Amino acid sequence: MAYETILIERDGAVATIVLNRPKALNALNAVVLAELVKAFDELEADRTVRAVVITGSGDKAFAAGADIGELNKLGDRAAATAKANDGHKITARIEHSRLPVIMAINGFALGGGLELAMAGDIRIAAATAKLGQPEVNLGIIAGFGGSQRLPRLVGPGMASYLLLSGEMITADEAKQANLVDKVVPADQLSAEAKRLAGVIASKAPLAIAATKRAIHKGMQMDLHAALELEADAFGAVAISNDAKEGTAAFLEKRPPNFTGT
Repeated sequence: MAYETILIERDGAVATIVLNRPKALNALNAVVLAELVKAFDELEADRTVRAVVITGSGDKAFAAGADIGELNKLGDRAAATAKANDGHKITARIEHSRLPVIMAINGFALGGGLELAMAGDIRIAAATAKLGQPEVNLGIIAGFGGSQRLPRLVGPGMASYLLLSGEMITADEAKQANLVDKVVPADQLSAEAKRLAGVIASKAPLAIAATKRAIHKGMQMDLHAALELEADAFGAVAISNDAKEGTAAFLEKRPPNFTGT
């Protein structure tokens, strides 16, 4: 499938989605959001794909927010709410995908760009990256999930600091706040994100998908209900062909050959 604003690169079981509007610092306009949804439809339908990396083109920005020109033209409340829902659609698509998603934050991740990154399973940032939620500087609020995912990741205090001040923080500060999971030199970011994606892609697909679901659903439950969710997921996966293969391979001291069944 041909895309206007993103690129899809494949390397074995790993697919990399590149936000490709470098002149606009990869801002998330309506076309980008729609194409990201289509890209996940395409990649999920391909059973050879087992992990996804999302990054930005160039070395300046992962995504520097939503498209300000589009925001300025919003004519009524219904249109503005629909714009937020478009952002929610792709972030939910990423969260609920069977595919583990690594966000390789190669520069500015601001506003909608940071909200997109927060929907990923793992965030790796270049040491030169800057992150923030500057919406209040524009007279608006975070609309692609920032007011909800950010407190869940960093706590209400740090979330309030970022959302109310509009200030940016460095990659190291984001790591200390648990907003990103790893910081690497900028020239190592792509290789490290793809390396980790390859490691994850080598594992049993059913187990990876079940683990991702258990994490995301369990975070919304009390501990007792979440443990029941885990036990049920374990019961389903433990009788799969992959589980039989994985345990047999361990006992036979050989690499497993997972098929996703």
